[in-house]
Amino acid sequence: MTMEESSGSVIDMPEEKKLTKEELLKKAEKPSHDAMILHPFYQGKIQMVPKCPVRSLSDFSIWYTPGVAAPCRAIHKNKADVYKYTNKGNTVAVVSDGTRVLGLGDIGPEAGLPVMEGKALIFKYLGGVDAVPIVIDTKDPDELIRTVRLLQPSFGGINLEDISKPKCYKVLDELRKQMDIPVWHDDAQGTATVILAGVFGALKVVKKKIEESVFTLLGAGAANTRTAYLLIAAGADPGNIRMVDRKGLIYKGREDIVEQKDYDPYKYDLSLKTNKDQMTGTLKDAMEGADFIISASTPEPGTIKKEWIGLMNKDPVVFACANPLPEIWPWDAKEGGARVVGTGRGDFPNQVNNSLGFPGIFRGALDVQAKTITDEMCIAAAKALVKVAEMHGLSEDYVLPNMEQWEVYPEEAVAVGMMAIEQGIARVEMEEKELRKIAEQRIRHARNMTQSLMKNEFIPPPPEL
Repeated sequence: MTMEESSGSVIDMPEEKKLTKEELLKKAEKPSHDAMILHPFYQGKIQMVPKCPVRSLSDFSIWYTPGVAAPCRAIHKNKADVYKYTNKGNTVAVVSDGTRVLGLGDIGPEAGLPVMEGKALIFKYLGGVDAVPIVIDTKDPDELIRTVRLLQPSFGGINLEDISKPKCYKVLDELRKQMDIPVWHDDAQGTATVILAGVFGALKVVKKKIEESVFTLLGAGAANTRTAYLLIAAGADPGNIRMVDRKGLIYKGREDIVEQKDYDPYKYDLSLKTNKDQMTGTLKDAMEGADFIISASTPEPGTIKKEWIGLMNKDPVVFACANPLPEIWPWDAKEGGARVVGTGRGDFPNQVNNSLGFPGIFRGALDVQAKTITDEMCIAAAKALVKVAEMHGLSEDYVLPNMEQWEVYPEEAVAVGMMAIEQGIARVEMEEKELRKIAEQRIRHARNMTQSLMKNEFIPPPPEL
């Protein structure tokens, strides 16, 4: 019996997860309940702490005036020395205008700030990267571009977050052209990289090849748009990609897409490249004969019907990535014939989570002072994720590592850094062994520092929930 058939009945699923709909929803809502207690208790999630010693107040004459003039003069002579004398090389700005926050939409910059702080916390703990949340009070893309560009001297990289479509495309493209530090849109590039890793892992389990596989992508927002391009860059046949939006299959010449090609040029471009058979119709039609269904769409179980999975090729793979609820419950997908199922949730196998990507990717990009983050670097990161999963033993329920496996992040960092060096976009070149040592040290340092602050109650213990 499915969720739709009875809201109070027990869901048919493995013994440890036999929960009613109400229990599942209550479980999904608990983090929000706890957040409303802990956020005001801590008044935010990040703070600035020194990284240099203060043995006595006389040290300020070294760290500030008059001693600070010496490194200032050195940087004035050679601007690249800013990486040597400051923390620029390990600092990322997490930038948003608050126009598309999580699943909340346009709630404004102040309301988006808790998300950006959370992102900064993850950057530090998982990647050893110092991140500063910056929310900007404008919806004008040109003003946003100009503001971020002017911030460049302070940061080694920019993480764009929760910016509405299609504005996010213009902001990313223009900043990548105008800036010589990595600019990254995590909702697009980050999601796509982790999905690609899941694809790589699943392909190994079902023993298929990417160039021969058919991909149905439900949702044509920033995440799946970038996923389509990254799949193509990784070897997928663009003609074997079928994209579906609210109006159905995307195909060459679809009137509304042509009319809005200036508004959403990427959807228009993909309409020309994908769907070689020029299929029309619904998601059900698009799933027939597909090997993968990758959904970044409506967070509502039943969006993908169980019986539609039976229309797919042998050993189908389902990635239902909406949060907090997937587009199809994993047990329904399995009953429908799916071999591998992934969601955006951590309480089911194969969690597709951006946090597997951006901390390690930025760690590698920053350590070699890369000028940008390329598709090849994203593909290298995806392969690194699968490498870690293979070390632990790939299976139907484990095509991706999880965030608790800390070795994920230095492995990614090394892969990304070495690819940047290979592509000639790194300012600093080093051997793989040295790059790994730096990444591991910085990530361990961040974790150990947090644990030490907790142990000594500089981060006070939380109240009982």
